[in-house]
Amino acid sequence: MVNSNTGKKTLGRRRIEIKKIEKRSNLQVTFTKRRIGLFKKASELSLLCGAQIAILVQSPGGKIYSFGHPSVEDLINCFLTADVPPPQITDDEAVMRLAMEEWESLELHQLEEYLEALQTLADKVSEKLSG
Repeated sequence: MVNSNTGKKTLGRRRIEIKKIEKRSNLQVTFTKRRIGLFKKASELSLLCGAQIAILVQSPGGKIYSFGHPSVEDLINCFLTADVPPPQITDDEAVMRLAMEEWESLELHQLEEYLEALQTLADKVSEKLSG
């Protein structure tokens, strides 16, 4: 679809109205994408600023997802007992461990949706490079 005002082939990123999503499939896809984005931003904040972060999210289906740096359990225990904060983990191996925990928490259909989105992106990039 070509936008006649600018000559662009797509409408690009557009602001969406923030309201409850009624369609179950759209709700699940949006939840998954936004949860991954939230965890990615939390990871970036932790790495850039040395912040210690714990996030718990309950999906519309009732499943609990978590992200923590250095770990959710350590930070929750620190908060509940008012102990000294746990030591910071800054090495690459720890970052990879956190990323793997995030991926391992995904369900098969979520991984398939992500793979499909990556394939679509790869196809679009290929089109731009060849066209």
